[in-house]
Amino acid sequence: MKYLIVGLGNIGPEYELTRHNIGFLTLDRLADAQQCTWESSRLAFKSEFKYKGRHVHLIKPTTYMNLSGKSMNYWMKELKIPKENTLVVVDEVALPFGTLRMRAKGSAAGHNGLKNIEMLTGGSNYPRLRMGIGDDFPKGKQVDYVLGRFTDGEFAELPLIMDRAIEMILSFASVGIERTMNNFNK
Repeated sequence: MKYLIVGLGNIGPEYELTRHNIGFLTLDRLADAQQCTWESSRLAFKSEFKYKGRHVHLIKPTTYMNLSGKSMNYWMKELKIPKENTLVVVDEVALPFGTLRMRAKGSAAGHNGLKNIEMLTGGSNYPRLRMGIGDDFPKGKQVDYVLGRFTDGEFAELPLIMDRAIEMILSFASVGIERTMNNFNK
């Protein structure tokens, strides 16, 4: 069985430690834990490892957030991985910081990366792991907030949150989305 895990974010040092890049950061931590390295490939940085008999492919799209679907669609086809075996790891302002929610499908809820994925992969029926970044910003300042860096307090909590997200990703690849949602979505 093959799985594709897509961490959403923006390339470049100016975006590296921003809230919008929590998908990239989580996949970096997962790759480190699995002792695998990243290579620059078509439309993405790519890595892979074996886990409990599963072949897990990781990608961080190099298309920038708003064109993430281009990279995801390409790698799903290239690796012949169906949508139900593809998990998108994404920041979510509608969830409090540190809250994690896995869903089998859902709406883009205004997230441009998810909108592009829906447009290019034919709908919203793909699994996603939404990582709460909170909504502590004044009206009209959402872009500044998501492209802003984590506070010192958030940054201190981030490793534990990412480790929990990694548990959920590995569970998704080994026991499936239903059992993972039952075990982790509280």
